[in-house]
Amino acid sequence: MIKRYLPFLEWLPNYQKNSFKGDLAAGITVGILLIPQGMAYALIAGLPPVYGLYAALMPQLVYAFLGTSRQLAVGPVALDSLLVASGLGALSLQSPEEYILLAIALSLMVGLLQIVIGFLRLGFVVAFLSKPVISGFTSAAAIIIGFSQLKHLLGIAIPQSNRIHEVVFSTVDALDQLNTFSLMVGLGALGALYIFKKIIPKVPGVILIVVIGIFGSKFLNWEAKGITLVGNIPQGLPHFQMPQVGLEHLTELFPFALTLALVAFMEAISLGKAFQDKHNDYEINPNQELIALGAGNVVGSFFQSYPTTGGFSRTAVNDQAGAKSGIALVISALVVGLILLFLTPWFYYLPQTILAAIIIKAVVRLIDLAYAKKLMHNHLEEFFILSFTFLATLFLGIKEGILLGVLFSLLHLVYRTSKPHFAILGKVKNTPYYRNVERFPDLVDVRKELLILRFDGQLYFGNIHYFKNLVLEETEKRNPALKAFVLNAEAIHYIDATAADQLIGLFETLQQRGIRILIAGAIGPTRDRIFKSKLIDVIKPKNLFINTEDAVLHFDGNKDKSPLKKNIRRQNNSTIE
Repeated sequence: MIKRYLPFLEWLPNYQKNSFKGDLAAGITVGILLIPQGMAYALIAGLPPVYGLYAALMPQLVYAFLGTSRQLAVGPVALDSLLVASGLGALSLQSPEEYILLAIALSLMVGLLQIVIGFLRLGFVVAFLSKPVISGFTSAAAIIIGFSQLKHLLGIAIPQSNRIHEVVFSTVDALDQLNTFSLMVGLGALGALYIFKKIIPKVPGVILIVVIGIFGSKFLNWEAKGITLVGNIPQGLPHFQMPQVGLEHLTELFPFALTLALVAFMEAISLGKAFQDKHNDYEINPNQELIALGAGNVVGSFFQSYPTTGGFSRTAVNDQAGAKSGIALVISALVVGLILLFLTPWFYYLPQTILAAIIIKAVVRLIDLAYAKKLMHNHLEEFFILSFTFLATLFLGIKEGILLGVLFSLLHLVYRTSKPHFAILGKVKNTPYYRNVERFPDLVDVRKELLILRFDGQLYFGNIHYFKNLVLEETEKRNPALKAFVLNAEAIHYIDATAADQLIGLFETLQQRGIRILIAGAIGPTRDRIFKSKLIDVIKPKNLFINTEDAVLHFDGNKDKSPLKKNIRRQNNSTIE
């Protein structure tokens, strides 16, 4: 039991020496990569760059021992950073110091929510964030993040906003302040990142660009040409400090904290599972992942970290560099700690336009046009969900976008379950099989005295009136020849109390018209509901059959009953599926 919550007790005692080489290389590489990425993502969150480095320390160490993925690299990421900026930007804050304190408190809230959800084993709630919603939301967020970096790329002052039209209008209004040199350096860095990726993909181009930017700025005096630098970064490790948040901000932050907790988990679990598929020596545990990520955020908040989760590019680098266990994350955190202790003065000279280029390059991959195109051709309804979420996020805001996307997705689900697929069945000639008369019009026989209906969904308060109207409409078409209604219940897995009551009225109405009711293929849970409600008193046990063929044969006068049929009819709690 204890190994479930402390996974390192599973792998650490069996740690092989030959794994250390891969962990060491991966840890050093990811640790160095975290420096520019951490600072860049902190800027997205509206925080001083050093807080991105603080977020790369304790969350990594905690996840290394509590997480179930051996390759997931935890730290600050672009999407969560934007959510932080969106949440805190909506509050009326008095000072930058208060903004920083609330960003740290948000990490505590997110972590506690993730731990609670994990211990309650409620990781399934992330399923409500359907892929079309996440894809639309992520693509829109990526565009907003990219446009938010225009102020650093162009060297102009633009007010913070998470609505794309406001960013565009502000940028156009401020174009007279354009710093051409800043734009040239930023575009040069962006182009170099793509060139390095193509020519020398195994070498971290981000690190090379950062080094070139630091040296160019320091020795060529780029600051005099109007380039904005990162500036002073406090040297040393973050000190222990209790997160502070007032009750008035606690209630305001809660919706953002819950959104962040679920989105961060979704990012981490999807990454973790993707990289787990490449290895066969461990298995991801979703609820333990929630606990590990939550514990990382909680502990991180005591050391001045803002919310973190698994990052795609760093996880890919971690895996490619040979990471075999959580030791790689420990080494990565040590690298960040050493840089904080000894090398932060050098990062004074890092141009913010280069950080903007790094961010833009990182978020471009989040725009998934291929998936949208696939949905447009194969699943049009889900394409509309994706498009709605995308546009809502782009023009209404980050929080509004994802909430409306989830709501629209749930409404679509309710609509689909309220009007499930159904089929009128006919017998395939010279066989005991029954198929949809519309799909196989030339293969099936349709009898006027028999209505055979297959209903492909549960019967509940949301669709029972649809079902009743459907049955009455179809029976009306066949009157006065209709003698029996056969309900193929193979796909009906549940009948709620409202549906049961309505079915009683419907079946009694049909019986008064001289139409016999026969139920075929009902599975165990459905038969249980039939027997436990008064439905069985209306249908009668003799009218329950294993399959449609049996029901039709019985209607035609074949009264043979196998022991299996007899057993099903007399048991109120059948175990035959």
